[in-house]
Amino acid sequence: MAVLKFRVYFEEDESVYRDVVIRHTQTFRDLHEIILRGYEFDNKHKATFYRSNDHWQRGREISLEQYDKEYIAPPLIMADTAIGSEIRDPNQRFIYQYDFNKNWTFLVELINVSKEENPKISYPSVSRTEGIAPSQYGTKGLLGEKFADIEEKYDLSQAGDGFAEKDEEGEDVSFGEDGAAGEEEEEEEEEEL
Repeated sequence: MAVLKFRVYFEEDESVYRDVVIRHTQTFRDLHEIILRGYEFDNKHKATFYRSNDHWQRGREISLEQYDKEYIAPPLIMADTAIGSEIRDPNQRFIYQYDFNKNWTFLVELINVSKEENPKISYPSVSRTEGIAPSQYGTKGLLGEKFADIEEKYDLSQAGDGFAEKDEEGEDVSFGEDGAAGEEEEEEEEEEL
């Protein structure tokens, strides 16, 4: 049984991707679910795949269900379509679109085909994670929510002991509440000029 490895790029930043492995007999619904799991998205919205070419042009649609919209050709249904049946070339590409309101788009590219299954892996599975996934419903920073708590507890906008800035003559410059140099120093500098 063939095992397919797909690289799933986040369209807006190709340095963010997930590699997923899946059996060729599994369905596009399985692929849809493992992509969502890899990017830590929920499974509450509409989704569709498009068969694609080397230029990422959208072709035949493979949809979660038939939606109330106009189709050029009726879509294939994810749950009924085996992935292997839609592989046309060794570097087959698909475009995956999730949540039609937010338009999350991922570029899916076949990067490896293996004849051997790994008995330690439960397919489908995420085999590699690169970059920080976008947050589905808001902002998710490198430092997370705890940084905001620290910022509130300790006023990080003020210079602390040992962190005073130096003026042109190498003397410490004090800062007022608004972060600007104290008025006395500014007045003294004007008088010297």
